[in-house]
Amino acid sequence: MANTDPAVRVRFCPSPTGNPHVGMVRTALFNWAYARHNGGTLVFRIEDTDSARDSEESYNQLLDAMRWLGLDWDEGPEVGGPDAPYRQSQRMDIYADVAGRLYEAGHAYYCYCSTEELDARREAARAAGKPSGYDGHCRDLTDEQVAVYKLEKREPILRFRMPDKTISFDDLVRGTLTFEPENVPDYGIVRANGAPLYTLVNPVDDALMGITHVLRGEDLLSSTPRQVALYAALAEIGVGNGTTPRFGHLPYVMGEGNKKLSKRDPQSSLNMYRERGFIREGLLNYLSLLGWSLAEDRDLFDMDEMVAAFDVTKVNANPARFDLKKCEAINAEHVRRLAPDDFVRRLVPFLQGAELLPAEPTAEQLDLLAKVAPLTQERMVVLSEIVNMAGFLFVAPEKFALDPDDAAKVLTADARPVLEASIKALEELADFTPEPIQAALREALVDGLGLKPKFAFTPLRVAVTGRRVSPPLFESMELLGRPETLRRLRAALDALPAA
Repeated sequence: MANTDPAVRVRFCPSPTGNPHVGMVRTALFNWAYARHNGGTLVFRIEDTDSARDSEESYNQLLDAMRWLGLDWDEGPEVGGPDAPYRQSQRMDIYADVAGRLYEAGHAYYCYCSTEELDARREAARAAGKPSGYDGHCRDLTDEQVAVYKLEKREPILRFRMPDKTISFDDLVRGTLTFEPENVPDYGIVRANGAPLYTLVNPVDDALMGITHVLRGEDLLSSTPRQVALYAALAEIGVGNGTTPRFGHLPYVMGEGNKKLSKRDPQSSLNMYRERGFIREGLLNYLSLLGWSLAEDRDLFDMDEMVAAFDVTKVNANPARFDLKKCEAINAEHVRRLAPDDFVRRLVPFLQGAELLPAEPTAEQLDLLAKVAPLTQERMVVLSEIVNMAGFLFVAPEKFALDPDDAAKVLTADARPVLEASIKALEELADFTPEPIQAALREALVDGLGLKPKFAFTPLRVAVTGRRVSPPLFESMELLGRPETLRRLRAALDALPAA
């Protein structure tokens, strides 16, 4: 049962670089579910301080993805909130002020080391079997040393001064984690050009926005002790409310070959799932299983059930493998759960994309879709399959075409008596509805020609629908109507190869 703790504040802060991916969606989903479970607040923040990689197109795709998924946010773009703006590119003055205050308080210092010098010292440390992080060379420069560097026109970065002590924190997913100081060296927080780095801006925003829990990917775990130290420094200089968020690092999502699923993997792209016709209910259900479960014996549930049960401490720390087949199976179950009207509404864009329906479908076209929908819903894995399953009903007569492979295998010379007998039987049929159609064809083909149903009806299916796999044959004929059904049967008969 969901708690009521409005003090819980979580954040989701993606970078607008490239297309949204499923790992990002899983992080958004867990933050959303945790906020909703606790009656807390989800802050949607955009990490767009890298002008070289960020784009407005990606920013708009992020917002569109969140809306499509139904992951609503309480503060952020388009919603606003007390800590606006929520795009980091619009908060540069804040970061510059905080960086200056950290420097004045002695928590940060200017580092003049060149890239070549840093690389050389790192290589020497590795050769000596020592940690290869920053060695603190500029920690305590004298005024004379600084003056020399300035004469050389070196452009310094600003580094945070890590405390010389062990750092521990209680991870909500992994338990107590401890980092020794030699493994967490001083790190950059502002570039030489004055641009703030992720290592500064996210903790500053977390502090100013009162974030209580940070749920994020395991790949960011190594940066957490740095941020824990920075939160303490921010509290000392009066930034935020003086508390440190609790962290929960979510497990890796693994792809093929047990490698971490990356943005470059085709199956990581959220757009691919949308284009194939996965529905949000199925995709979110599956992604929630990547590290968490509602119950050991239950994989299928809706988001209300997830919210009611979600407990981040029950997230499994072990890597989760993305299984596309299981994702498809869960999606198919959710497709079957859709209400008829909702199912029809969601099919329309896929038929429009295949140019089988116009931008404004007619009432007759929508009525036809509503009639064929029940014949396809139980058979469908993703919504894009409606094009192959039922496109034959919507295509203009002059554009109707048979699948070449199916036609070559089925519509051979042996199909001639089947098509001839079928045409004769259907021409004479008074009631062109499924039961009379089936009875007439069975009498003509099974009884009259002595064929087994498979061999009797498969040529008809290909001739009428264009494919060997389609909705039920007799219902399809009724929806096509007698004139178009007969036209297609005659066209297939005329195209048969000679005996």
